[in-house]
Amino acid sequence: MQVKEEDVFAMIDALGNHFRANLNNRYLRQAVMTLTLDRTTWNLIEQLTEKSEYYRLQGYHFDELYDRILAMARFVYHARRELQPHLRALLARQGSPSGITLSGNDRVLREMSVNNFASNLNILADMIDKLYQKVVDIDRAHHRASQPAYARVKELQELGRYLVPK
Repeated sequence: MQVKEEDVFAMIDALGNHFRANLNNRYLRQAVMTLTLDRTTWNLIEQLTEKSEYYRLQGYHFDELYDRILAMARFVYHARRELQPHLRALLARQGSPSGITLSGNDRVLREMSVNNFASNLNILADMIDKLYQKVVDIDRAHHRASQPAYARVKELQELGRYLVPK
């Protein structure tokens, strides 16, 4: 069974836009790429945040969506623990992207990105949770007589721990 609800695609698009604009932008990308996430997780994040048009045509299988939701939740979890406490120092050590000294405007935009990182991470966590709740509702509706797909993905039990700040 495939998920093709427009509400889900709108939520995924909003999540991807927020992720790209506020957390994986050119001012933070160097630090974000230092997160200890495996290649599979990064691929799932990319598929959710940047390739939604492909899935809009064919739809998502429930297990695919849950895998991508978990990947985003893992991102939030690791970003809170590995980046948020020392993001400014990490970026200062790495210097500017491509080794060019930041101009006044770029410096201000980078400072804004750093200062708003925690808030933007919380917004992303809320967006992930809302997407998850929506998909679970659809999953339950499609599997009234059988076990819903989310019940078969054990790691989803950790979703709250991944999304809620410590």
